[in-house]
Amino acid sequence: MDASRRQSGIQQLLAAEQEAQQIVNAARAAKSARLRQAKEEAEREIAEYRAQMEAEFQRKVAESSGDSGANVKRLEQETAAKIEQLSQQAASISPEVIQMLLRHVTTVKN
Repeated sequence: MDASRRQSGIQQLLAAEQEAQQIVNAARAAKSARLRQAKEEAEREIAEYRAQMEAEFQRKVAESSGDSGANVKRLEQETAAKIEQLSQQAASISPEVIQMLLRHVTTVKN
């Protein structure tokens, strides 16, 4: 009877070990499924965020390119004003420069 009791105890231990192994395998499978699901959700969120950022970038590019014509016109006006200012300054000091050049050219040094 003692041998049959030991045999029965060993069988119970083996059955418990198999049951534990099944529980561990089921937990691993569930964890793997959760990880897969989390990865898919993260990829979906990343794709949505990327699309949102791309749309915002395209909107800003469109806005700035629409302003580029205005920027070019403004820069042309500023450049024309600066050229006019420099021309006026050159015209105002031109007689003085001419006199100075003539004085230095016509003066003879020994």
